[in-house]
Amino acid sequence: MSTSDRLLLVLHIGFAIFTLGPLTAATSVTPRYIRRRDPAVVRFLNRNTRIYGLGTLGVFLFGLFLGQGRLDEIWLVVSMTLFVVALVLLLLVERDQRKAAQLLERAEASPAPGPSQETAEGGKGEPEEKATATAPRDQDVAQVERGRIAAISGVVALIWLIILVLMVWNGS
Repeated sequence: MSTSDRLLLVLHIGFAIFTLGPLTAATSVTPRYIRRRDPAVVRFLNRNTRIYGLGTLGVFLFGLFLGQGRLDEIWLVVSMTLFVVALVLLLLVERDQRKAAQLLERAEASPAPGPSQETAEGGKGEPEEKATATAPRDQDVAQVERGRIAAISGVVALIWLIILVLMVWNGS
């Protein structure tokens, strides 16, 4: 292995360690903070997902340069295909994180109807029923996004592990 190949390998492994780990952590803890209704943390995790998601392109590019001349091997083709699939799934996660943060901020900004608002409107029975019908329950805010982020981030983590296994078993 030449010196330039060793340098590419170090960069490839370094980028993998310092981008894939934080990216996987950011996407996998997002549902917890959506459930806690913390839009500031969800925004922070969304920004981390974008930054580290772009950083993972370095993993792909250094791996591509490292694999020059061997791109006819099936394990490299499968690894690169899985990597592209993971990046597309991360775009979906990033979109859902952004949407969840917006929904949480909107729910935080709209006050929950209280007894003082109901009596100010004039009636006791009818406004209370309307208020409970239109006000989102605690679990309903960004519930779809939370589930989708949890599922997709688990699939992405599994893809990273499959790529790791392919690299270790076939990369030598």
